This record gives sequence, structure tokens and C-alpha cells, in this order.
Amino acid sequence: MFQSRVVASILRRNKAIINSLPSNLKGTCSSRCFTPSSANAVTRTSFFGFRSLPKGHHVPSFRNMSTVASVGTEEEGLKMLVTAGPRAQKMVGIWLFGSAAWVFSMVVLGGVTRLTRSGLSMTDWKFTGNLPPLSDDEWQQEFEKYKQSPEYKRVNKGMSIEDFKFIYWMEYAHRMWGRALGMMFALPFSYFLRKGYITMRLGLRLSALFALGAGQGLIGWWMVKSGLEEPASEYVEPRVSPYRLAAHLTSAFVIYSGLFWTALSVVMPEPPAESLAWVQGAAKLKRLAIPVSLIVGITAVSGAFVAGNDAGRAYNTFPKMGDVWVPDNIFDLKPTIRNLFENTSMVQLDHRILATTTLISICGLWWSTKKLDIHPAIRTLVGATFGMAALQVTLGVSTLLSYVPVSLGTAHQAGALTLLTLMLLLNHTVRRPSMSLLKTLPQVTKTAW
Repeated sequence: MFQSRVVASILRRNKAIINSLPSNLKGTCSSRCFTPSSANAVTRTSFFGFRSLPKGHHVPSFRNMSTVASVGTEEEGLKMLVTAGPRAQKMVGIWLFGSAAWVFSMVVLGGVTRLTRSGLSMTDWKFTGNLPPLSDDEWQQEFEKYKQSPEYKRVNKGMSIEDFKFIYWMEYAHRMWGRALGMMFALPFSYFLRKGYITMRLGLRLSALFALGAGQGLIGWWMVKSGLEEPASEYVEPRVSPYRLAAHLTSAFVIYSGLFWTALSVVMPEPPAESLAWVQGAAKLKRLAIPVSLIVGITAVSGAFVAGNDAGRAYNTFPKMGDVWVPDNIFDLKPTIRNLFENTSMVQLDHRILATTTLISICGLWWSTKKLDIHPAIRTLVGATFGMAALQVTLGVSTLLSYVPVSLGTAHQAGALTLLTLMLLLNHTVRRPSMSLLKTLPQVTKTAW
């Protein structure tokens, strides 16, 4: 019954479209556009807002994303993640994009917390959270706890209680922002499940992401706890373990990527495709985009080790590291593998090499699109990714030369996640269309003007 109403709605809309066409196009479509079997072909929409008619003609549309009518999608090869029609699809998509944006803000706030050295100000942790100090006595009690930490004794000795309040509020805001994200995700999730909007496949995926989000709080405390322990040497500055910091940041990246990819899959179940030639071009680009995405991800994780070792405040010159290209002490630690993660010189050198490799790889990806027949939206997206990569390298060099100010350091971390976002969007856009869509595509794209 529901499918019948959808088909009837599609047919009424198509009749209105045909009636608005010039007379020379009406005859072309009148005999072919009003059958249920051609509904998917008629309702397919490209990035640029043109509906594809069976013979390659285009008419304007107000939609900007690729959508497919949910008529017999299981049988025709396209498995929708959201049931109950376009309105439910839109609601779930907005919720998932909002959740991904919240995780993005969490990563940025976490960077600010680290750069202001606020992460070790709270010396205890509760899964459910707790109220901040509300009186002078409570503030003094928290301050006394902090005075017992290695960071206060070796770095912030003599700090005033007003300065302590600043770093405490930064860390408290970071923790509570994460708990608020959990509520913001869980409540709509429960609502959509109760309404029956979410399929089993989507429900399992989102449940896994929610579990990762809950575990992220535990990983964060596990990381902070390492910075509250006495360092091995009196000459070592207290800081969190670079391994645990990398695990915390990588987990945030995984959660963000999962939410963003899922949101794209909900609102754009089909990639932009107007012809088989463009599909073939996208397939060739995908083979290049996947390894480049891997390089982008590895570079982002290496940045966590730079932060964990405070390597950004060493060798504040570019392109050389001090007076040399490669420092002499990059293999000082034993066993040798430790140098990749704990040696300040090696960690910064690795990050420089990876960042340069990322820029060159994305430049090569952009150059390859000149020889491929691909959708114009994909070509534009690759160009934007190349521009973001160049900006990210510029931010990185500026941050290094400026001795890691909070503003530039935060922008550089946000830039890494923005570049990862563009790579996710690119990979999602060049995926293979469903068989039901492929059957309706012409060999080449035709336009009416």
C-alpha cells in the first residue's frame, strides 16, 4: 500500500514536469516516463540539481543531493538504511550530520585543552560526571588535589587559584561536552528506533558507534591518568603518554568518520552518475583515492605523537631541522622501533615527511582527474581537497615557526579533520552505483543545451 502511494506520487510529479516542458520534449517523454519501471530513472538527481530523463534530456530540479525512490529497492540492488520515506530519511540525516559536527567540535576543544595545558587539572574521574566546585572551599579542595600532581610540582609551582580555575574549567568543559554528545546521540536514536525509521543494518552500525563513544570517555581517563604519574626522571616534564594520546585521538577520528560516512549513506544512497562513462571514470579515481586516504589518516595519527611528545616546540625552523636536514639523534632510543613514537627528533621528522607525502599524493590525485571523464561535482571536490591539503601544510609550517600558539595549533588540528572529511566525501562519491541505477544509464551524458 505504501509503495503504491509512493509510485502514484512520483507519477503525479512527473506529469507536472512533462506539462512544463517545451512541446518538442513532451512527445519524447509522454510514452515512457509514466511507468513504475522507469520511476528510478525519472527521480534520479545529480549534484547540480538536474533530473535525468530516459533519453538524456535534463530539466531543472530543486534537489541538490542524489536520491532514489524507495520503491522495490531491496529487489533492485539498493538497500536503503532508513525506512518510512524521504521525511524520515531527512530527519535521520540531519541528526547524524549534527552528531558528526559535535564530534568535530570535541576534537577541536580537546586540542585547545591540550595546548593550554589544562588536561591534567582534574585529578579524578567519574563516568556519570560531577558538579564543578561551587564554593571557595570546594575550589580550594580541588586546588589542593592538583598541588599533589607532578605537573604542579614541576611546571606550575606557585600557580594562583585564579589560573587554576581557568585550566580546570577548560578540562571540565571538554568532559561535559562529551557527555552531552552521548545524550544528544542516544535520545534521537531511541526515538527513531521506536518510530521504526531505522533498519537493522543501520541500527547495528549506530550501536557500535555509540559503544565506541562510551568507551572514548574511558580512553580519555586512561590517557589523563598517565600524566598524573611521577615521570621516570626528575628532568622529564610530566605529560600524558603519547601512545594513549594517539589512541584517544584516533578513536575520535574513527567515531567521526563512522558518523559522517553513515550520514552520507542515509541522505545520498546513490552516487552522482549520469552516464556509464562517468561511472567508469569514478571507478578509476577510486583506485587512487583509497591509498591517498590511507596516507591522510596515517599523517593525522602521526600528529598525535607530535603532540604527545611536545615535538612541535623542538626544531622550530623549516625546511631544515635546525641547521641540518636530518638530526643525528633520531636513532638514540633502544630498541630502535621506540624512536618512531618517543624520540622527539624522529617523531617530528616523520610528521614532516608524511605531510609532504600527503600533499604530493593529493596533488597527483588532482592531476589525474584532468585525464578522466568524471562527474563535474567530483572534479570540483578533488580540487577543494587539494586546496585544503595545501592550506593544512601552510598551517603546519606556520604553527611550527610560531612555536605552537594555541590559535594556530587548534586550526592545524581542525584542518587535519577537515582534510579527512573531504577524503571521506570523495570516497563516498566515487563508490559504485546500484545495479538498478546502472541499468538506466546511457553510455555518455547528453544535455539539452
